[in-house]
Amino acid sequence: MGKLRAFYIELENPQGVFFAGQIINGRLVVELDAEMKMREISLKFKGQANVHWTESQTVSTGKTTSTVTRHYSASEKYFEHTQPLFGKGMGMGDDNRLPPGQHVYPFSFQLPPNLPSSFEGGVGYVRYTIKGTIDKPWKFDHTTKRPFTVNALLDLNTQPNSACGTQNQQSKFLCCLCCKSGPITGMLKLDRVGYVPGEAITFNAEIQNMTSRVCGTHVKLYMTTVFHATTKSKTTTSEVARVVHQDIQPGETETWSGDRLVIPPLPPSFLVGCQIIDINYYFELIVDPSGPAIDLHVPLLIIIGTIPLRTVVQQYQAQYGISSPAQPALPAPGPAPSAPPVGGASIMSDLPPPSYNECVFGKTNIREEDDSEHTRGEMDYAPAYTYYDWSKQSQFK
Repeated sequence: MGKLRAFYIELENPQGVFFAGQIINGRLVVELDAEMKMREISLKFKGQANVHWTESQTVSTGKTTSTVTRHYSASEKYFEHTQPLFGKGMGMGDDNRLPPGQHVYPFSFQLPPNLPSSFEGGVGYVRYTIKGTIDKPWKFDHTTKRPFTVNALLDLNTQPNSACGTQNQQSKFLCCLCCKSGPITGMLKLDRVGYVPGEAITFNAEIQNMTSRVCGTHVKLYMTTVFHATTKSKTTTSEVARVVHQDIQPGETETWSGDRLVIPPLPPSFLVGCQIIDINYYFELIVDPSGPAIDLHVPLLIIIGTIPLRTVVQQYQAQYGISSPAQPALPAPGPAPSAPPVGGASIMSDLPPPSYNECVFGKTNIREEDDSEHTRGEMDYAPAYTYYDWSKQSQFK
């Protein structure tokens, strides 16, 4: 593409995962095949949340009707910082020339405290990016973009009732013309409310089918997201995972004991720090009668955090015969965290380090209004969230 052979942002932490308050170190690389005139080279660090959707409405005016599209939106800005690397912003004037070859510009930027977790939700997002620009006089600028993930700390040990058990029971009757069948009853029980990605939800359930129909059964984990525009809110539901059981015949009762569903990489509950997007998770038993009928739903609200419960860590340590702290004190904020940084006395010094895995919902296109079709860099992106694989003893060493 002309004189510009390569233009990209490289992070010292290749995973691109950070916590609020940490320092991002990296370099901007420019490779030219020939001399290029320019005003300057700069970087822009940006953190923002945005919500937008449209709805079609029919409007009547006298004898005519028309369909109008209404837009609903809101936004929050967490930071925006421009850092000059070469040229005008460095006091070199407007007329600058960069010779052919590779040019490397190191950079460093400290994230502000108390940032919400990265989130990509279609209707809305919390997004953090670094954008490099070569400002060219009287010509189109060259740009490149590098998203990165911020993980906010949600310590389950500080969340009320996270370690407490919870259960729900629901019943319903099926009506067919003038006849009413016996009830369907479902009970779902968990030994606690709080989990981290990588843990398994162990659940117990009981279903009584006193109807004359065969009933399908499954449990599922799903996320509800509420997007708040300035004048209206919109709720979406996304299924995360499910466990399917065999059908229950008429008149039968089935009991499930100790079944498991492993939680994949997900953003933490509540999306603390963001005022325009709310996240909650539900674990739900669903009984689906054959034929025309409304399913029976037995939901339980759970909390997904980034710091696990002390009692759970201790159980695994006991399982693997580890009696003393298996992990040294957690590191202070740094460029490539292996474990969440110390944020208070509630965070355990023997916390096993998580990995950081791509969100279960996959990548999304993050091209924004100020990006051109020629903007280089990573345009398909998925945040990476904390994930604790406790199936191996090595996790605790």
